Amino acid sequence: MILKDDEFGEVIVRKNSLSRNIKFTISTSGRLSMSVPAHTSEFLAKRFLNSNRATIKEKLPVKNPETQRARDYQKKILAKKAREYLPYRLDYYANLYGYSYSKCRLTHANTRWGSCSSNRTISLNIGLMKVPETLRDYVILHELAHLNHMDHSKAFWAEVGLHDKNYKTHEKKLKQFSPGL
Repeated sequence: MILKDDEFGEVIVRKNSLSRNIKFTISTSGRLSMSVPAHTSEFLAKRFLNSNRATIKEKLPVKNPETQRARDYQKKILAKKAREYLPYRLDYYANLYGYSYSKCRLTHANTRWGSCSSNRTISLNIGLMKVPETLRDYVILHELAHLNHMDHSKAFWAEVGLHDKNYKTHEKKLKQFSPGL
């Protein structure tokens, strides 16, 4: 459920069957988020929000609703660009170097550029569209190497090095950027 609030913008309300109390946090999208017991009505959630307004402002870094909308727009644009580019680039390198993956997933995680699961799904962050192409390629090659080595062993890095001779430089440069939006 999403509550509209003049001061906090959109407030995400998540019902949790294990929860006995209401808890406020900031979601990965920058919105105020409420975790509430499963039986909590919208009326009670709004009432609790209103009665705790001062505490929320004091204790949580709530972002301006205008900032939320700007972030949503940026995410929408990046997601569109990522859908048009990343799966094709992943496919290009997979075919070039003989890798086989099951599917490509696009994410918007705050802490990682990509991942590779044991079921051979490669996830790539839409935030890659904000970094130079050489760094995007490095992340793609890094994740493809995980198809053969699900760790960061010497063998893994040797495989990354086969396809990207400058991977150490690319890894350092990538740390100058943040995957979050």
